[in-house]
Amino acid sequence: MLKNLLSCVREYKRPTILTFIFIIGEVIIECLIPFITANLVNQMKLAIEMKVLLITGLSLLLMAMVSLACGGVAAVTCAKAATGFAKNLRREIFTKVQAFSFENIDTFSTSSLVTRLTTDINNVQMSYMMVIRTAVRSPLMLMFSIIMAYIMGGALALTFVVIVPVLFIGLITIARKAMPALRRVFKKYDKLNEAIEENIRGMRVVKGFAREEYEKKKIFKAANDIRVDFTRADRIIAFNTPIMQFCISFNVIFVLVVGSTMIINSRGASLDVGQMSAMLTYGMQTLMSLMMLSFIYVILTISLESMKRINEVLIAEPSMKNPENPVMDVKDGSIEFQDVNFKYSENSHAYALSDVNLKIESGMTVGIIGGTGSSKSSLVQLIPRLYDVTEGAVRVGGVDVRQYDIASLRDQVAMVLQKNQLFSGTIKENLRWGNENATDEELIEACKLAQAHDFVSSFPEGYDTYIEQGGTNVSGGQKQRLCIARALLKKPKILILDDSTSAVDTKTDSFIRQGFKEFIPETTKIIIAQRISSIQDADMIIVLDNGHVVAVGTHSELMASSDIYREINQQQTQGGDFDE
Repeated sequence: MLKNLLSCVREYKRPTILTFIFIIGEVIIECLIPFITANLVNQMKLAIEMKVLLITGLSLLLMAMVSLACGGVAAVTCAKAATGFAKNLRREIFTKVQAFSFENIDTFSTSSLVTRLTTDINNVQMSYMMVIRTAVRSPLMLMFSIIMAYIMGGALALTFVVIVPVLFIGLITIARKAMPALRRVFKKYDKLNEAIEENIRGMRVVKGFAREEYEKKKIFKAANDIRVDFTRADRIIAFNTPIMQFCISFNVIFVLVVGSTMIINSRGASLDVGQMSAMLTYGMQTLMSLMMLSFIYVILTISLESMKRINEVLIAEPSMKNPENPVMDVKDGSIEFQDVNFKYSENSHAYALSDVNLKIESGMTVGIIGGTGSSKSSLVQLIPRLYDVTEGAVRVGGVDVRQYDIASLRDQVAMVLQKNQLFSGTIKENLRWGNENATDEELIEACKLAQAHDFVSSFPEGYDTYIEQGGTNVSGGQKQRLCIARALLKKPKILILDDSTSAVDTKTDSFIRQGFKEFIPETTKIIIAQRISSIQDADMIIVLDNGHVVAVGTHSELMASSDIYREINQQQTQGGDFDE
């Protein structure tokens, strides 16, 4: 796990190493200053010359400035290394997620991946910063302070025999007690993010059903669960302060009482005032170092959970991979389903699709219709290999889709979904997702075919109109038509429309289909629809029911042979509603 994570340091090794070097310099100087100061105090009792006093004072000032400079440079290099490490880690995770199949995404869940890319990486970044700076500084300061204390105070340094174990055991016990609550927080962050994401995406539905209060209670409950665990952890961690104060007070009292006694009894022979003042300083440095080590322990323990969650993503293997020698060229848009069975998970008991056998010639217009849950979308998602078949084979251009280079295959298959996605940016930028090199004339032509040009032209900024995130500033029908235009610019060999004209009227729908015939006659067009009028002119209509192909034929053939198709047609022609 650490090897996977530390591989993301890469170009930030130099600032990491520089941080170590400057921290060591800072610690050494900070430990020498009390030693020199103590000697100066002892010499002042002997009435040293002003020249010696000034030289020593200037030396101390210079050392303090160098120590400050080392600390400042270490802070800069540490920040650069930690933020750079986090940047690389985010890039690695995001790149890995982009390679995931839908099956991988379903395994982790969207909200969990968002948490790992944000909260978890922030925790790891903080941990890395602590390790390369504080986790180096504190042990060194602890070791040097104890050594210098023995050099300066001799037997007086026995105070550390008492306070160091007490403080160390106390702080570690507190940290361990707090860990279970802190670990639970991460899973609850996933649930909170999921609830927030769901609420924002479904804001129109929430407001339409006046369910704001219900959603507030749900979010507040998730947030309160996190608060409870954090409060429980903070209540335990709060004992750090009294334990620390006890050890500091004990150290001060011990050094003052025992040190004063030694000075008086030996008249400065075994211990002097300067040495006792240095002991107080070294004692404080030792205790603060232990305090920081306990804090590092807490941070690292919290981050360990984040590290595990991040590593799960890094080591996850995409369920879909390119073959060793992939086919790069898709010959045509012909499609064949041969004995296809499909289920979304190996643990699923039921198949989403069963015994599917279909043959579609290149350039055909194919309609797909069926009731809710008949697996229409599941069928078409196998074509661009968004999912792999469980059994059987899907062939495009005469080649099993599993033999293609995934990017090459998907580049020749354009999908327009009912709830397709527009991204923040101008209309031009969104359209050029289909063809980044498309000219303005090509954009206009595609929009005319998709019946989008008129409403785009009505905007004050035209094709430079800015689309808000998710396309919230355009209607559902406008969004669908822009997505269709985007797909047309791709000029694919296969075009799949998954109920993507549901938000437009029948007249506009007819114009769009006519545009397909004229603009992309050689492209295989697969149209999932809930209106028979959208597919009745298709070369082939496929009727699905509960994951099975129950009928295939033209409109007239199905009217004569398929009870399901006739029933759908009757419901729609008589004004009834058919629920897709």
